Amino acid sequence: MSDSSRDTAEGAGWGAAERGDYRNLMPPRVEKISWLDPKMLWAARNGVLASWFTDPTGRTRDRWVERRAAAGAPADKVIRREVPDRFSFMVIGDTGEGDDPQYAVVPGFLKVGQGTDFAVLTSDVIYPVGGADDYDTKFFRPYRDYPAPIYAIPGNHDWYEDLGAFMRVFCGDTAPLPPEPAPRPLTRAWLRSLLWHRPRPHDGEHLDAARALRSSPAQQALQPGPYWAIDAGPVRIVGIDTGLLGTLDARQGAWLREVSRGPRPKILVTGSPLYVDGEHHPCAIEGGGTVDDLVRDPAHHYVAAIGGDIHNYQRYPVRVDGRTLQYVVSGGGGAFMHATHTIPRVGVANVTERDFRCYPLRGDSLAFYSRLYGRRLRLRRFFELSEAEATAVIAERLGIPPTRSPGEPARVTARTRLVASLLGAGGRPDRTARLRLPVRKIYTQLFSPGSATYSPPFFKSFLRLDVTPEAVRLRCYAATGNRAQEVEPPVEDEVVIPLT
Repeated sequence: MSDSSRDTAEGAGWGAAERGDYRNLMPPRVEKISWLDPKMLWAARNGVLASWFTDPTGRTRDRWVERRAAAGAPADKVIRREVPDRFSFMVIGDTGEGDDPQYAVVPGFLKVGQGTDFAVLTSDVIYPVGGADDYDTKFFRPYRDYPAPIYAIPGNHDWYEDLGAFMRVFCGDTAPLPPEPAPRPLTRAWLRSLLWHRPRPHDGEHLDAARALRSSPAQQALQPGPYWAIDAGPVRIVGIDTGLLGTLDARQGAWLREVSRGPRPKILVTGSPLYVDGEHHPCAIEGGGTVDDLVRDPAHHYVAAIGGDIHNYQRYPVRVDGRTLQYVVSGGGGAFMHATHTIPRVGVANVTERDFRCYPLRGDSLAFYSRLYGRRLRLRRFFELSEAEATAVIAERLGIPPTRSPGEPARVTARTRLVASLLGAGGRPDRTARLRLPVRKIYTQLFSPGSATYSPPFFKSFLRLDVTPEAVRLRCYAATGNRAQEVEPPVEDEVVIPLT
């Protein structure tokens, strides 16, 4: 087994590493997404509009679901896969930026994914706005050699064009929804409709040609809608659509309550993680209650909840009524890396720093961002921290031993402390309680990369889950963009989840 980032700096992708062969998979011309581009932000405005002027996604989702039901989709929205009691599947999230970091994941994903029965995409299949013509280079091309079906739940970016392209690709619904009656003038809904981003008139002209890249019968999958359940072997995998604002509408909530019943062990897949960045986000359901209420109910037999949206890996083993539920963030499949060094020392739901796992490690995250902003601000001599310096200052701020400490630890200086503070490095809860929420949110937004086009290591990740009647073995694999991790993807985290 190759070294992971917990073993050595080279295992993390640092040093004089050789770039992998993933670029051979990429198209000749790659669109570079920048979230600092005003035009890109304007195209992705629907989330802001929904939060300001009411959210229409619940009604739009209901219309899609009604049309799928009229076309013969199963009423319970359960996909029944004939697989043995021992089978495997892949999970990957927030994939579709279409440039180096997404394609850098593909060689390892294909290697680790050999012999798996299907894959699940957890959120944001296509950036920036879920357009149909983007599926060529951001879905069909990168995963053309994955031989099994791929199911997906939409993220907020897939909803920026009212989910039309997602429904065409994953649900076989080829016609756009007919327009609804215009809202009453001078209402909030009317203002929203005036500003709402909609698909281009001829979007999707090249979609049929793109489908040819994944045209094998064994690769085909047809979902009953944007939310669904898969019965496979001894488990039920439940996928929910949290729309633009990370909540569930009443109709989907009623379905979730129904599909969660029964003794079969269940794994939730959601676009909005329930535990993330040291905080609990239970996910409200319209009309009352939360998604996590249903997950925690022992009568429903959930064993794990896996969420996308945040572009890294995190795991929280939470004790509930004498059993352990694994809450996982898995959004490191291709989009720009969300920092982990901003996560404060973990103390939530009785999960401590000793129990918590993340990838990239906080020190690697801080080193990555220091180099990024050292280049951007042309202050490399001041801003750039070595991975050893970043690891040392994170250990000091959190009051924990270094996660990776080969050789002599680096000296923590006034400069390294200042850089860590400027880049929003987390600290101990007792020291940051008063400033924690507003300051961390400002840092997270201000210092997000804004673009995914860098040199390795990229610190991307994906999951493989191996299911038996007794347990689920969940492993998180790293993809750095370097050849060593491409040839033998390292395991960054592993946990065995009992089903009995």
